Amino acid sequence: MKFQPRFLFLACLLFGLSLIALADEGPLDKSEPKGITPEEIIQRFAAKETEFQLARDQYTYRQDVTVTTPEDGGDYHEVFDVLFDDQGKRLENVVLAPQPTLRLISMSPEDLDDIRHRLPFVLTSEEIPEYNILYIGQQQEDELHCYVFDIAPKQIVGKKRYFQGRIWVDDQDFQIVKTYGKTVPDIRGKKGKNENLFPNFTTWREQIDQKYWFPTYTKADDTLHFSSGDVRIVEKVKYENYKRFGSNVKITYDGKELEKGEKKPEQKQPPQK
Repeated sequence: MKFQPRFLFLACLLFGLSLIALADEGPLDKSEPKGITPEEIIQRFAAKETEFQLARDQYTYRQDVTVTTPEDGGDYHEVFDVLFDDQGKRLENVVLAPQPTLRLISMSPEDLDDIRHRLPFVLTSEEIPEYNILYIGQQQEDELHCYVFDIAPKQIVGKKRYFQGRIWVDDQDFQIVKTYGKTVPDIRGKKGKNENLFPNFTTWREQIDQKYWFPTYTKADDTLHFSSGDVRIVEKVKYENYKRFGSNVKITYDGKELEKGEKKPEQKQPPQK
């Protein structure tokens, strides 16, 4: 988000993983996993993330985005459907986009790109070498037992954007079911000009078609510390109505093609929001 300098206000300091309470979690067990190494867990969830990315690209869904600044009631709202045309090409159809009333900040191209591509964070086998990944422990997320990892980019290359934060990996499906962190780097120009800062956010996933853990809800409630003043923002993104597109593309899971009408395992309960 970019700061609009004609409006200033002070807000509380809310920044960093250690300062934000993460709800619906059990205590963190720092013991090593049994019967599997952290490196093997990373390899397995990265492979699943690669399958997840390919599978989600074959689904239609609706994305509902709201960004507000509680101090002055500013609002940004956009609803769009991710669809396919009659040639099978992926496209977006805007359903609702009223005139924004944000005054303390403005939505930058990086914000809009993050909403579409980085809030539903995916860490594939191809991207693993770009990150430092540290095993933290094990934690209960409602009915799911998860392995917990902290991740950060090894280096910032050019203008590429990355994720930095924490991920929770289900110990049965070896899929990421929750992420917490932010997109990096923040962009700070000289003398406070052209600042573009990004909030910490949490994304929850739910099991779709009893196979894939797709993102269904993202929330950020954070204070951005611009050089000219602090701005609290609340951002919510809902991903709804996932439907598999009727194409000839094969979707695999655990190396097997998902057959139509296949008997599926019992669906797990997702982490509650």
